[in-house]
Amino acid sequence: MPTDFRVPDLGENVDSGDIVNVMVKEGEEIQADQNVMEIETGKAVVELPCPFAGRITKVHVKKGSKVKVGDPLLTVENSKAPSAAKPAASAPAAKAPEKQPEKRPQKPEPEPAETETAAAPEAAPARAPAAAKNSKPAAAKPQLKSKPAAVATAPEKKPATKTPPAGPSTRRLARELGVDLALVTGSGPHGRITEEDVKAAVRENVTAAPRTAAAVAAALPDGVDEKDNWGLVRRQAMTGIRRAIALNMARSTSTIPHVTNFDDADITELERIRKGGLADYVGTEIKLTMMAFVMKACAQALKLHPLLNASVDMEKEEVIYKHYVSIGVAVDTERGLVVPVIRDVDQMSIPRIAQALTTVTEQARAAQFTLNDLKGATFTISNLGAVGGIYSTPIINPPEVAVLLVGRSRKMPVVGEGDKIDIRLMMPLSLSYDHRVVDGATAARFLNEVINYLKVPGRLLLAP
Repeated sequence: MPTDFRVPDLGENVDSGDIVNVMVKEGEEIQADQNVMEIETGKAVVELPCPFAGRITKVHVKKGSKVKVGDPLLTVENSKAPSAAKPAASAPAAKAPEKQPEKRPQKPEPEPAETETAAAPEAAPARAPAAAKNSKPAAAKPQLKSKPAAVATAPEKKPATKTPPAGPSTRRLARELGVDLALVTGSGPHGRITEEDVKAAVRENVTAAPRTAAAVAAALPDGVDEKDNWGLVRRQAMTGIRRAIALNMARSTSTIPHVTNFDDADITELERIRKGGLADYVGTEIKLTMMAFVMKACAQALKLHPLLNASVDMEKEEVIYKHYVSIGVAVDTERGLVVPVIRDVDQMSIPRIAQALTTVTEQARAAQFTLNDLKGATFTISNLGAVGGIYSTPIINPPEVAVLLVGRSRKMPVVGEGDKIDIRLMMPLSLSYDHRVVDGATAARFLNEVINYLKVPGRLLLAP
């Protein structure tokens, strides 16, 4: 009996999404709970498992389709139905042995006859004797013929899109830097090209040929070309993630009075320790970046200044203090800005934070996360320094009341004791906060606490 697999509940306040990948096709047999679609909703790209087993008789959507909760995705014939239908489908082939002695000499026709049998089942009884060389192949081949036909078309497609394996972010970086991936040797598993390979290619001048206007247009996202009053333009529909970012940021700036404090943290000693014996202590398998220390410093400061670890309920006119510290980390991905959450950071050591940071960053860029991975943060940190900026005015991610932006550290002359000028490594910090509940003095004390933890690494390393 055919059953429709429909868009399931996608989470709180999420009622629609975009299909970004259809992983099955009509006529394919699937198992129960097999992943059949990838759907982009809000800030998450998740795989949808179909709870039914059987043969897919209809695929109702395609890549790029916009769907709502309850819309049909697939029609699946129950697994019992295909098994009952198979003997009927093979019945004409079963009769072949009775007429086989009369048609045996006709050997040149088997493959054309089988191909037509797969394409036009109603002609099968007339051609089955010519297609069958013996009783066993005659029963098996009509069932298998659809797959070789699909496989046979694959080599035709490959030469046209024969590009080295690389992730979306790597391909985007290559386009931005003008690198031809066909000229790059991948260092990843199975020859996969990484972002480091692309950067190395730039250093070695392995770049693409000068880009023509047609090449530039081809590198743009899919869309519709048209003309405005001054020239050609391309319109592209917003992705689910971009729509969610736009709505959330507009809501944040229109409902939250933002104030931003700017300051610098002296991380000279912390950087010396990070590059020295501490790296040997935590092990070479852990990528110990400065971000892990910043997260630990913020977690400790949030415990001392709980108002910045709270949220606001204006309907009930209440401030909700959180007894846990979970930090969202802004990650730049191919689909847009994603903020996965690392939970209970205040209870984690710096090496554990570094490991968790590496894991969530890789999952975010590979879109291997769920909606719950993006929920429950009490504070957010954005690392602009990875791109090269210094200061900015970050926008608060509701329902949080504060967000910290970390800029690119740089050496600066600093006036010390006795008016002595010294060269110190300074990290720029930009703290935006919700002025409905956080006053400027409270925000300044919190930021000073973070700065002191970073300036005196012994205090940070001994923190519980």
